[in-house]
Amino acid sequence: MRSLLFLLRKEFKQIFRNKALLPLIFIAPIMQLIILPFAADYEVKNINVSIVDHDHSPSSQQLIAKMTASGYFRLTDYGQSFKEALKQIENEKADLILEIPTNFERDLIKEKSAELFIAANAINGVKAGLGSSYLSRIIRDFNEDIRTKWVNQNGVSANSLIDVTSSNWFNPYLIYNKFMVPGILVALVTMVCSYMCALNIVKEKEVGTIEQINVTPIKKYQFILGKLIPFWIIGMFVFTVGLFVVGRFIYGIVPVGNLFWLYGYLSIYLIAILGLGLLISTISETQQQAMSVAFFFIMIFMMMSGLFTSIDSMPQWAYIVTKMIPVTYFIEVVRMIVLKGSDFYDIQHHFLIITGFALLLNGLAIWNYRKTS
Repeated sequence: MRSLLFLLRKEFKQIFRNKALLPLIFIAPIMQLIILPFAADYEVKNINVSIVDHDHSPSSQQLIAKMTASGYFRLTDYGQSFKEALKQIENEKADLILEIPTNFERDLIKEKSAELFIAANAINGVKAGLGSSYLSRIIRDFNEDIRTKWVNQNGVSANSLIDVTSSNWFNPYLIYNKFMVPGILVALVTMVCSYMCALNIVKEKEVGTIEQINVTPIKKYQFILGKLIPFWIIGMFVFTVGLFVVGRFIYGIVPVGNLFWLYGYLSIYLIAILGLGLLISTISETQQQAMSVAFFFIMIFMMMSGLFTSIDSMPQWAYIVTKMIPVTYFIEVVRMIVLKGSDFYDIQHHFLIITGFALLLNGLAIWNYRKTS
C-alpha cells in the first residue's frame, strides 16, 4: 500500500509540473466539447436553389414562397431555362434546381395532378439527399394545401382527409446537439485518457526513471495501478465537467436517468480504455511510436463507434468490427441513460461486455510489462 501511495504521489507531481500537459488535459477537451457539436451538425440549412419557372402562375409563386419561407432554402437564381440553371450548379452557385413546367397551375386545376423536376448537385451526397428530401416534403405540404382547398370548394368537409399526428420521444424538438454532445463527450474522454496513458510508460523509458523503479521491490500490478489511477480520476473529472457544466449550461442537457449507473459504467469504461493506453505504452519504445499506435486505434474508434453514423446502417463486416470496440458500448449507454432514462436492466449487457474489455486489456498490460531487476 505504501509503495502504491508513493507511485501515485509521483504520478500526480509529474502531471501537475508539466505546464504544457495541463491545458491539453483540462482545457482542450472542454473547448472542443463547446465547439464540435455546433460543427458536427447534420441539419442542413441555407441550401442554394435555382428556380426555373415556366408557368409564372399564382400557384407556382405560392410554391416558391413556401419553399423560401421554410428557412432551409436560399433562392440564388430565378431563370428561364434549365440549361442556365445547370450552369449555376456547375459554378457551385446552386445546390438544387426546381423546374416548374408550363401549365403547372392549369394541370393542377383541370387534371388534378402536375409534375415537378428536381435536380441536385450530388457531389456532397448528404447535402443533396437531405436537400431533396426537404424540398419534397415542402411540395407534399403544398399538395395537401391544394387538396384541402379543393375539398372545401366542393363542399366536402376537410375532416374527411386523413390526419396524421406524430410524436418525437426523448428528443421532442429534434435538437441534433442533444444527440451529439454525449457521444462527443465520450470521444474526448477516450482520447485524453488513452493518449496520456499511452505516452506514460514510454516517457519513463526515455527519461530513464523506469530503471530506477525496476530496482525497487514494486510489483507489476502496483506499477500499473500507479499509472492507471491518476488518469482514471482525470477522466472522471473531465466527464463530470463536460456533462454538468458544458452540457447543462450551454446545450441544456439534463440527464434523466440514474447517475449511479452512469458513473458505475464510466468507472469500468475508464479502466478498460486506460488499460488499452497502458498496453500500447508497454509495446512502444518511443513516444512517437506510442502516439502513432494510439492514433491508429482512436481513428477507428471515432469513425466506427456510432458517433456520427448509425452502426445498423453499416455493412455486416463493419458492424462486427464496431461490436469489438469498447467506445461503441459507452456511447450507447450515455445516450440511453442521459436522454432516455434507461436503468440497469436496459444496460446490463453493456456492463458485462465492458467488464470483459477491462479485464482483458489490463491483464495484457500487466502481463506485457516486463519488469527487470
